[in-house]
Amino acid sequence: MEERRPDVIVGIDFGMTATGVSYANLSIGSESVRWIQKWPGRGQSNENKVPTILVYPHHQQNPSSWGFLSETVAEQNAPDKEYKDWFKTFLDPARLGQKQAEDPVYSPRSLEEVERLYEDYHRLLYKHIEFKLSVELSIVSWHSASVEFIFSVPTTWPPQIVEKYREIVKRAGFAQCKNHTLSIGLTEAEAAAVHTSLEASGIFQEKDILLVCDAGGGTTDLSVLEVSDTSTNALSLKQLDVVFGATIGSAAIDYDFEAYARSRLELANLTSPLPMSPEQVAWEMMKSRDFQNTKCEHGGPDDAPVFSLPISKLDPAYVNQTMGIEYGEMKFTREELQRLFDKQVQKLVGLIDTQLQNMQKKHPGQQVNHLILAGGLGHSPYVQDQLRARFLKGGGHSNAANIQVRVAPDPQLAVCKGLVGDRLRRLKFGKPVLMYRCCRASYGTICKELYNKNNPLHNGRSMYKDPMNGKLYVTQSIAWFIRKGKPITSDESITHSFHRKMTPGDPRRAFPTSIVESYADEPFLPHHMDAGGKFSPDAHVLCEIESDLSGADESKFKEKNKRFWSIGKHYFRIDYEIKVLIGPADVRFELWFNGQKLSKDQPIKVDWQAPQIIELPAPLEAENRVSEMPTSPAHTTNGPAEMNGMQQ
Repeated sequence: MEERRPDVIVGIDFGMTATGVSYANLSIGSESVRWIQKWPGRGQSNENKVPTILVYPHHQQNPSSWGFLSETVAEQNAPDKEYKDWFKTFLDPARLGQKQAEDPVYSPRSLEEVERLYEDYHRLLYKHIEFKLSVELSIVSWHSASVEFIFSVPTTWPPQIVEKYREIVKRAGFAQCKNHTLSIGLTEAEAAAVHTSLEASGIFQEKDILLVCDAGGGTTDLSVLEVSDTSTNALSLKQLDVVFGATIGSAAIDYDFEAYARSRLELANLTSPLPMSPEQVAWEMMKSRDFQNTKCEHGGPDDAPVFSLPISKLDPAYVNQTMGIEYGEMKFTREELQRLFDKQVQKLVGLIDTQLQNMQKKHPGQQVNHLILAGGLGHSPYVQDQLRARFLKGGGHSNAANIQVRVAPDPQLAVCKGLVGDRLRRLKFGKPVLMYRCCRASYGTICKELYNKNNPLHNGRSMYKDPMNGKLYVTQSIAWFIRKGKPITSDESITHSFHRKMTPGDPRRAFPTSIVESYADEPFLPHHMDAGGKFSPDAHVLCEIESDLSGADESKFKEKNKRFWSIGKHYFRIDYEIKVLIGPADVRFELWFNGQKLSKDQPIKVDWQAPQIIELPAPLEAENRVSEMPTSPAHTTNGPAEMNGMQQ
């Protein structure tokens, strides 16, 4: 059955410092990927992105401005208003806690405050998207049009945070109209890779390997992909390793510059008082268009050896040559700015080194041909030059001897344009650009196993006697149904079978299941919980799901031991399946019974657990594993998993 074409596809790249929106208006017969360039506060100027900024009057819940409207002097310097920016990474409780410890005064006070910032910003963003795109539709109105909103997320976000983000943007207005849908699409590095492959397909050969580095404002994401189908008009990508990222970005350069400028201003203030606090002046310098332009041009042909930034309200007669202040401005050298860049470049190099080392272990003998740079930091001429110099002739990596450092077309828009381009490819050819992905983590369920006295993994374990069949089971085992690093397709579901036993008259139709997640490499996955009911540090409960079978046809339940001569107890056996759909960044569940998907509203209730603070382990060799792991197919379990705590 041919998939229904939407009227509009919208791709949204919510960024640390700025947000980009691309779209394809299919309602007018166009498949061109365009992007919003007109934003409130910029008049007739074209801007590829809108700043991720909000301003709130004191003691008020609603913002007075957002985006470019927040960059006016009145909004930035108003004593009765709060300026909110750089809040993207704080949706992760671990990052928020770290920031609160480092900067308790200016950090968000709670996760609820961060969620409010997210919702307010996305609500204003949605209103502007509606305003801009509704006038471009043909025949249909905005509220009746079929509109698909596709969002990217960082690779550093676990599924719980992705689900929280999905809830927030829906509350903000996205997908609230009948024919509007909302989905979490590719991670940022994957979307950048897709955009590059679509816009610059001619530079790639069959079997070329790309290392895509999306270095943005707050995070940097890496993805390694192999090119295929170059002889057709439908070039495809296959992921070769798990995507990963780190908190590296251009916002850190801003933060460090502000701290450096403040330290110099404080010294100057000790000699002769300034008209404003050094803290306020340093912040204004960092936010100024002069500094932002200088930062973007650093390392380029117009990079000046010295640049000056004005000090607000400073008398031109004020002079402090030691601190570089004269004529109402403070001077900085190219070398001072370069040191701030070098901190991020060193981290970036370390991240790329790690990825190349991982590739050497997992795919020995294969060469990485291209390092593709995207994002705001990836757009920097200085960063590009440094990476070219560092990885010339492989930079010491035997698997990158001839690597070419390239810049993605439209690097600042690569993510949002890649989201739309991938969806258009699926509509046109029936398949996405990114055909295969590597699963980012292992997923399993807590279950019980039939006791085997010869299995050393069952020694000393808690046991349970099934009253229905009298057999002994060990409890708190983990049945892993997908292992980290295994290739999965975008449309592939992983089927896990279950069966439950119920006595006649038992009214229960909803059954709980614990989903477990681990980032450990396959040989080190835990087999079960320990005696205290805890996992090893490498695993945790991702979510609790409740399968509601009240909509199932009870005549399909299997009746057992109904005859009077049967020795066992009379009971009903219910066989059902949970299909797990693992997206690039999210995990979804479907409940199936008797070969049909149950369509009742929310037949599976998902209770996401708080994300764990986990240090991702470095890749380890399989032969170091001592204990024996049970084997199972990667995608479909053999037979039903017997769940702990439920009668079978």
